[in-house]
Amino acid sequence: MFAINHAASALLFKKHLKNNELPFIWILIGVQFIELLWVTLNLVGVEKTTTENVVHYVGDIHLAYMPYSHSIISSLIIAFAAGIFTFINKKKMRLTVIITLVFLTHIILDIVTHNHDVPYTFSDKTHLGLSLYQNYPLIAFMLEITFGLFCWWYYEGNLKLLVTILLFNLANLSLFFPGIPGPEALLAHRPKLITLVILFQILITMYLVWKFSKTRSVHENFVHARV
Repeated sequence: MFAINHAASALLFKKHLKNNELPFIWILIGVQFIELLWVTLNLVGVEKTTTENVVHYVGDIHLAYMPYSHSIISSLIIAFAAGIFTFINKKKMRLTVIITLVFLTHIILDIVTHNHDVPYTFSDKTHLGLSLYQNYPLIAFMLEITFGLFCWWYYEGNLKLLVTILLFNLANLSLFFPGIPGPEALLAHRPKLITLVILFQILITMYLVWKFSKTRSVHENFVHARV
């Protein structure tokens, strides 16, 4: 799943946080933690991304080797370690469960959308992934934007948050439709550039979701004003 919708998934959890229980930025980092790990491991050459000779759409980009950041076993280890750390520090089982789910959300969403590239273990021999990006890009795009909008609706976000989610999803349109020319043509055989573009998307979407989630929706403000 693309960065904007991973960031939007944090809204599902923010709605259930009590005042001052945990800064929202930690939830945003949690839902993107393994992607940030992936960026680091790609930049230092531990994990590997490849492309076709020409990149027409997202299916031409291959996350060829990522057993340490995106394997099922590593995701479980990271999620349960985060949960244990939360319980030790906060002594709240409800918050512990929330944080564990926060860290698990990323790999679950990636399995739904990714090509068959999510390894079970560090051995990188067997993989998961519904391959929507490669085989059904239109369905993948509709699923992505629908999920982002659902997160906004569930959170009861404001107009700025809605526009942010819509615009970043629409900005990815050419990646889902090979017939629409876009900047992805510049990414062929440039794995480091791909990694840096994704890092930029992660950081800017995290910031904007954090910034625009601070205020309530018009409806919620009206309700609170009457109370």
